[in-house]
Amino acid sequence: MAPGSGGSGTGGREEAAPDGAGGRDSPSRDAAAGTSDSEDCLVIMARATVYVGCTVPQLLRGAQSRIFPSDSALGVLRRSAFCYCTENSTIKSKRKMDHLERTANNFRQEVITQAKVCGITNESETVKRLRLAIANKDFTFKAGQWVDFFIPGVSVVGGFSICSSPSLLKREGILELAVKHTVHPPAHWIHTECTLGSEVALRVGDLHGYQEGKGNRHKLGTVKLYYSAKTTSELLFKKNILGLMKAFPGKITCCFHVTQQRSQICEELQPHVAEGRISEKDLEKHVSNDTSWYICGPPPMIESISKLLANIGVPRNCVFFEKWW
Repeated sequence: MAPGSGGSGTGGREEAAPDGAGGRDSPSRDAAAGTSDSEDCLVIMARATVYVGCTVPQLLRGAQSRIFPSDSALGVLRRSAFCYCTENSTIKSKRKMDHLERTANNFRQEVITQAKVCGITNESETVKRLRLAIANKDFTFKAGQWVDFFIPGVSVVGGFSICSSPSLLKREGILELAVKHTVHPPAHWIHTECTLGSEVALRVGDLHGYQEGKGNRHKLGTVKLYYSAKTTSELLFKKNILGLMKAFPGKITCCFHVTQQRSQICEELQPHVAEGRISEKDLEKHVSNDTSWYICGPPPMIESISKLLANIGVPRNCVFFEKWW
């Protein structure tokens, strides 16, 4: 599976997930696994689970209860963003839709809350991690969900995967995002104008329609993660992933793929790194009747991996992906 962007996380665990870089709004500059290099992409395979990856008017500002987009903003909500591979579905990239259009039919919490930027760090040369202090104590989320990201003065609403755990929010009132630098207005604002103390507003959304008290009902077996990027410096959350592998030996494994690595790879990563794109040879050994496949990455990568999986006999109803852009 791929980071990224949203797919989000390692089998629904609460550890920081490599899937929020750029979130729902990152444009796909490079394709993965077949056409050109992917910025970040992941493929996850597991016994039961495999991951492959690689305009809203200005907010009404003031008290928490009055931070809402205008009625005209809500009027653009039209289409669903979750693509589930079925026999009748197609996976073609058409015109680029706004985040709110793509996710119009998806579940959203009613709560919109103010948040203040309390930390900004560079996860890589192109990705910033944003640490947000949440004002509303009723604000909650589940692993794998995203936030609508409202910026005062910016007409476009962002959509970013949450890369921190629900337990961090519960303990410290903190939520984190990892956002890739792009020309898309919300991501561009984060990289060029956002500062400590900047105020935004957030609303939680969910591709899968999880309601309070309901889970995804998938039992996690073993998980195999294929994670591709140009260089090891662009492999976000690699320390977290290595930590999970150590904590759950034999249950969670990862192969990092790099396509343009020029510098020496650190000793800790070396046993887990392969050069080149994720290939059919990598994936075909995991084909079985009880394996689910999750893909996360830019659209060309999703299309390429989906075709690859079809070629090696993976049923369409065992393949899941998010296609945002």
